[in-house]
Amino acid sequence: MNSSEQIFEKKLLVKSTTDNLALIREFTRSSAAECGFTEETIGKIILAVDEACTNIIKHAYKYSPEGNIFLTIKFEEGKFFISITDEGVHFDPSSIPEPDLVKYYKQKRAGGLGMFLIKKLMDEVNYSTLSGNKNQVVLVKYLS
Repeated sequence: MNSSEQIFEKKLLVKSTTDNLALIREFTRSSAAECGFTEETIGKIILAVDEACTNIIKHAYKYSPEGNIFLTIKFEEGKFFISITDEGVHFDPSSIPEPDLVKYYKQKRAGGLGMFLIKKLMDEVNYSTLSGNKNQVVLVKYLS
């Protein structure tokens, strides 16, 4: 499917364990490839989705394997939408400041750059709280 006129929607529901990250990555890869993205762009999308899901597992569900992560991928009008929904601890993206990368590097820190990375890799990143105390992040990549 290389036409930006094509429309599709796919869904995946997994439990909140790091064991499911490989399944999420493959689901994302196959969907992005079907839409005609380059391997380089597919890698960026997968990294952003993996980072977002890892954050949900670590922070929203505190590593509890009982939580659900629900992914919906839509492609329409040349835009690839990945909606990731969870029912974990609420997250306020405005509480995460932009990192000072020079300071970060000098301190030889590891981790903590997930939000920054997701925003750099994707064209749009939108967080919202849905009814029923659900969190949702929608990542968007344009097919150029």
